[in-house]
Amino acid sequence: MVVPGNGSHNSKIMFIGEAPGSIENETGLPFSGKSGTLLGNLLQQIGLVRQDVFITNLVKCRPPMNRNPSAKEIKSCLNFLLSQIAILKPTLIVTLGNVPLSALLPKESISKSHGKLKHWRGVDLLPFYHPAAALYNPKLKPVLKKDFDTLSQIIKKSITNI
Repeated sequence: MVVPGNGSHNSKIMFIGEAPGSIENETGLPFSGKSGTLLGNLLQQIGLVRQDVFITNLVKCRPPMNRNPSAKEIKSCLNFLLSQIAILKPTLIVTLGNVPLSALLPKESISKSHGKLKHWRGVDLLPFYHPAAALYNPKLKPVLKKDFDTLSQIIKKSITNI
């Protein structure tokens, strides 16, 4: 199933994950599994709900065996993502995990860039660890929480209409 994205088309904030998982593949909604629950909780902690933002994935279809998307899959979906960005015109993109970060900023790595504001094609970009990483490695939960606190500060400073 194709999972194009979900949320407010008027939001100034776009979250970009890696690819749909099995639950997302069933529901057609990005981040509808355990990672989505964590994402929703993190959003609530900074005063947002999923409907306040637009959530999508770099790759729109679930890779077999839930593996990382291949270079070919990324290449075939990247133009769709770029079109979504052009249509929705977010002022802030939050990448979730290394795969979407590397697709947009190939020289960056998530371990060095998470929580640090970058710029991409005239848009602010804020890399975060993927919520699934924090589920597999609980030591990343406080890191992700701190990154969301950074997001909250950015919103308060520069985004008046989420």
